Amino acid sequence: MVTNTPAARPANPRFSSGPCAKPPTWTLDALKDAPLGRSHRAAIGKDKLKAAIEGTREILGIPADYKIGIVPASDTGAVEMALWSLLGERKATMIAWESFGSGWVTDVVKQLKIDAEVKTADYGQIVDMASVDYDTDVVFTWNGTTSGVRVANGGVIPADRAGLTICDATSAAFAMDLPWDKLDVTTFSWQKVMGGEAAHGMLILSPRAVERLESYTPAWPLPKIFRLTKGGKLIDGIFTGATINTPSMLCVEDYLFALDWAREVGGLEGLIARSSANAQAVWDFCDRNDWIANLAEDDATRSNTSVCLKFTDDRIVDGAVFAKAVAKRLEAEGIALDIGAYRDAPAGLRIWCGATVETSDIEAMLPWLEWAFEAEIAAQAKAA
Repeated sequence: MVTNTPAARPANPRFSSGPCAKPPTWTLDALKDAPLGRSHRAAIGKDKLKAAIEGTREILGIPADYKIGIVPASDTGAVEMALWSLLGERKATMIAWESFGSGWVTDVVKQLKIDAEVKTADYGQIVDMASVDYDTDVVFTWNGTTSGVRVANGGVIPADRAGLTICDATSAAFAMDLPWDKLDVTTFSWQKVMGGEAAHGMLILSPRAVERLESYTPAWPLPKIFRLTKGGKLIDGIFTGATINTPSMLCVEDYLFALDWAREVGGLEGLIARSSANAQAVWDFCDRNDWIANLAEDDATRSNTSVCLKFTDDRIVDGAVFAKAVAKRLEAEGIALDIGAYRDAPAGLRIWCGATVETSDIEAMLPWLEWAFEAEIAAQAKAA
């Protein structure tokens, strides 16, 4: 039993699942070369935007014939551009096992009113991806940021599918090995695994997705900010750095720093290894303690970035109140910030284990989590 506060403290208490911790070597000086006050259309702006695109291709191993664009409104903007521009040509299959996936279901079924089969699973579970009809357009999240459940692999997605696969990979890209040949549209934002600044999204299109864009026109009007084609042809400039609207060159500089840091830690393999080591520390902690468990029910689908936990002790009277109190204690001590479960998720905690977090900080935080749990159990008993 932990009676006194642990001696060690995390050097960085930031375990938020978005925006996430900056890379460990980051300082404000990293942004000193940002071309502030310059047009993003100037040569220096274009060069930096192109470097961000090609750096993304390099680190993630994206095929040369895939298009990569920087788009507005973070991952949400990127997903919405894909949904509004590509869907409607055929039936869709909407897959959801957490809140963000459920949001895409709402957009497609209630806003676009597209004929769609909806497949859902409860928090901690996942839809059987082998049961999906891939001759429809399939929309899904790779990693459930609010449920801590991820697709184990893309092996069940057929190469000869007739439909498009549209994948929200915002808390997976740079921490999980994404099978690009199985993904036609992939989106993410800088502020997750790379610890970048918010408001910019990435949209990655396979040749099949480009073909759909150039051969199909949706029945509904598209606002300018969603338009990816002109005169039936892809607006290629979007995918070479000529963004749809004005990007923040400060944020671009920040992302370029993160890409350089990724190279320093071993590229994608190094990033995955860092995330996996962080998550493993939490998983091992859960294995050692019978009062806390991973929300993911199948070990094969446990997220190595957004690790979601649930309290399992039968002495807990009100799970939601208890979890919030534990998170509040840790924040008050400066040990762990923003680790409460997502508002729509089951009561518990969510610890970000992406690559920008140091394993030593995870390991220093976990004894404090045990301390906070026991302190709250004692406070609950006293109140009773």
